[in-house]
Amino acid sequence: MIRFLLKGLLRDRSRSLFPVLTVVAGVTLTVVLYSWVRGTESDVIRASAAFATGHLRVTTTGAAREGEVGADELALTGLGGLLDELRRRFPGVEWTPRIRFAGLLDLPDERGETRAQAPVAGLAIDLRAPGGPEQRALNLGRALRSGRLPAAPGEVLVSDELAQRLRLAPGERATLIATTRFGSLTTANFTVVGTIRFGISAVDRGAILADVADVQPALDMDDAASEVLGFFPDQVFRAAPARAIADAFNAGAPVGDLDPVMADLRADPGLAAILDFAATVTTALIAIFVVVMSIVLWNAGLMASLRRYGEIGVRLAIGEHHGRIYRSLIAEALMIGLVGSLLGTALGVAISAYLEVHGVSIARFLKNASLLISDVLRAEVTPGSYLIGLVPGLLATLAGTSISGLGIFRRQTSQLAKEFEG
Repeated sequence: MIRFLLKGLLRDRSRSLFPVLTVVAGVTLTVVLYSWVRGTESDVIRASAAFATGHLRVTTTGAAREGEVGADELALTGLGGLLDELRRRFPGVEWTPRIRFAGLLDLPDERGETRAQAPVAGLAIDLRAPGGPEQRALNLGRALRSGRLPAAPGEVLVSDELAQRLRLAPGERATLIATTRFGSLTTANFTVVGTIRFGISAVDRGAILADVADVQPALDMDDAASEVLGFFPDQVFRAAPARAIADAFNAGAPVGDLDPVMADLRADPGLAAILDFAATVTTALIAIFVVVMSIVLWNAGLMASLRRYGEIGVRLAIGEHHGRIYRSLIAEALMIGLVGSLLGTALGVAISAYLEVHGVSIARFLKNASLLISDVLRAEVTPGSYLIGLVPGLLATLAGTSISGLGIFRRQTSQLAKEFEG
């Protein structure tokens, strides 16, 4: 029976060509948009983990309550003991301290007088550890645009955009003017040994990266840090294990303003909203294409029923049951849906793979943005990209044919002779 129906579809292209093309178009768009949403979601997670939250984040309770406006006066103290505890209790996570600071970068001329200044947003990390979690999370090797990575005390990196604006070349000296943990003014001299570009406008406008060991004494933060971030060794965020680790750390912990508290990446309200929105978009995307394609295929089925009016009448006249004819139409629709889904998935994955490599630049829309999102949006081909198209492809053809085929049951066998006479 299946072979018979398949031959009929192949020999009569008018019965299959338009429905197949409709399914191919819908499935292709579904796969591409799904991969695009997944790529954007993964990019936001990677950027947020690298520059803001880590996969896990330990701060003081007071800093966690104040969020981004938390000051270094609420920094973690007793850093060495805290790191030892974290590494002992949770050895499957790489823990690293960070200090966030802001200030002015002052560049002297040959006479020692200021020739240029610019505000900077600083990040002190374990910068000199070769192959450490920070270098992998920030992908410093790829981000480096000129010069080299720091290897000695007092060496820093600045964003390439900032260096161009200040006409700063690797090897030059610069002075950081900032405030200490206790609010007093401080200065620290550094040597800029390289420039970096992460492809994230919010970071590239004025970033400076220094080693945490160089910044601690400058900001009166000996054995202290703004936060301790945890990364899974493969740099892939896993929500369930991260949540379990955070709950285990927080169980029975003190809740004073200076006591440490841990949160996972999804605990950030803004990021959680973005991820939930991405899930909603994916669901809505599939639902919309199922409904739209069902309507199109329903109309196509109605037109096909009109064209095949005589054929169906003959089949009823020779004794074929209404239900059998209806089931044969459903089987034809499923064949069309399967073929269209496979072709649409292949085309959609090919387009998504191209967008994964090349992407689409949105840099001109992010000049003043504060979102941690890449300037180039890329799709991401995942196992779901190969399966997501089957849902709208099969459901739409099934729904469209199921509705349009109901007309078969309204055909009365007693009236067939009059129909043929007409």
